[in-house]
Amino acid sequence: MIAVITGDIVNSRTEIASKWQPALKSVLNQYGKEPKHWEIYRGDSFQLRLKPGIALMAATHIKSTIRQIPGLDVRMAIGIGTIDAEAKKVTEVTGSAFIRSGSRFDELGKQMLVIDTGQADLNDTLNLMISLALLTINSWSETVAMTITTSIENPQKNQSELAAILKKTQSSISEALKRGGYDEIKKLNKYYQSKIGQL
Repeated sequence: MIAVITGDIVNSRTEIASKWQPALKSVLNQYGKEPKHWEIYRGDSFQLRLKPGIALMAATHIKSTIRQIPGLDVRMAIGIGTIDAEAKKVTEVTGSAFIRSGSRFDELGKQMLVIDTGQADLNDTLNLMISLALLTINSWSETVAMTITTSIENPQKNQSELAAILKKTQSSISEALKRGGYDEIKKLNKYYQSKIGQL
């Protein structure tokens, strides 16, 4: 069982690739190696394969990274399933995880993040929860996005330590995490992990 995230950068044509591509590569590199685990293709699209349990937080991590760049955002679809055959490049691998991720991505519309676990009832529940979370996530400022990225990348550090990294006060870190709904995102992720663990 694996997870596949298929995504693309929203408004990428308004910025030169050198503005956002290094940031995207940097975050994808934290989840695997190119091109076996991730690839950027067609200019502004990407695919990442990873363990199912970390897929939702990885998508949040990608989102918070890209939202630090003014005017840009990212749309993603997470597919959970199996692999039929391995390949040297992630974009050449086949299996239900890739089919679910790709077909959900093609149907995204205005929704910025969806998931397909292969189970309709679970999909409905998780996608409703994700759509509610997106009401907050889609309005992250660059400061909130940066604070959440730093928190995701340093899960063992407390707010004072995060403040030292970002050269900010502890109270401003606390406020940014609260505005970004980070506690609620972690609760959503815990619920997601418990359900994915049962598949």
